[in-house]
Amino acid sequence: MTVIGFHNSHEQVHPAELLAAVQHAEEVGFTAAMCSDHFAPWNHAQGHSGFAWSWLGAALATTGLPCGVVNAPGQRYHPAVIAQGAATLAAMFPGRFWMALGSGQVMNERITGTPWPPKRVRDARLRECVDVIRALLAGEEVTHRGLVDVERARIWSLPEQQPALIGPVMSVPTARRHADWADGFITINQPHETLRELVGAYRDAGGQGRLVLQVHLCWDPDPERAKAIAYDQWFTNTFPPPLCWDLDGPEAFELASRYTPQEAVEGAVRVSSDLGQHAAWLAEYVELGFDEVYLHHVGKEQKPFLDAFGEHVLPQLGVTRPEPAVALDGPGGPRRPRQETEPVQPSVLPEGRPPAR
Repeated sequence: MTVIGFHNSHEQVHPAELLAAVQHAEEVGFTAAMCSDHFAPWNHAQGHSGFAWSWLGAALATTGLPCGVVNAPGQRYHPAVIAQGAATLAAMFPGRFWMALGSGQVMNERITGTPWPPKRVRDARLRECVDVIRALLAGEEVTHRGLVDVERARIWSLPEQQPALIGPVMSVPTARRHADWADGFITINQPHETLRELVGAYRDAGGQGRLVLQVHLCWDPDPERAKAIAYDQWFTNTFPPPLCWDLDGPEAFELASRYTPQEAVEGAVRVSSDLGQHAAWLAEYVELGFDEVYLHHVGKEQKPFLDAFGEHVLPQLGVTRPEPAVALDGPGGPRRPRQETEPVQPSVLPEGRPPAR
């Protein structure tokens, strides 16, 4: 029994249409939802980028689905603001809101006008943000000096239980790093051996909680149209890190992708007009041990996909509802010991700040 959720791509669909889509997803049998949180799309054909936090309130209020969001605190978002937003949603919709916290992409974070730090610094900053968010969600007053600064922050409207904070993982080192703070693990569809390696690294490092997978797919009754839709929408999204972290907007992604072959897109997106094939692919991910699988149809029109998968694919997968999306250790959240890491050198920090202690 696996949770099959619907991924809501703000970069591709108008927020009002996306709200109607998530409502329809519930009607046809999806049992959970998640969404992206960008300031810009990856290319002009995608063409949208609604504010995820406004949309989340509407989605949670108009469906019974739990909803998660992939967020990058530390530059575009101050962690205290994210903690307040998360606390409010978790208080209003108990057990139905979670966040995946990552280090971000420059295309979204550059809008603040502050320098884009190296990945090593971004990772250290993310960990500071996680600690700040955890403390605030536990009701503490927080003052912090480091890669992020916090001055006497306190959340006054708290949920009874902290929402789950999930670790996004694309590499073995990241899986190991996230294992000491995350309430679970999320990644995207990749070769099975890669997925096994990432899950193994997370579990071997002590990582707990649920295993979550986001699957990029494209379906249309016409096989050639399915391929065309996937290419039109996702040709800019085939790059592995670090390139995808450091391109600074849709124009840069389009320029870097101008020679992307169809094969590269179909390596990143599960493309087929055969619903049985899609069901078989998803069953393979379930067999790998993923507790929750979120389907992202990369086309802009969502209703035909939802109707087809609701009628023909979900019934083959033994879909169930998720457990409450709360922190592993209850209201106080996880308090596992922090792993020792090499200190960040002052020379690479923005604005000459000293390393966090």
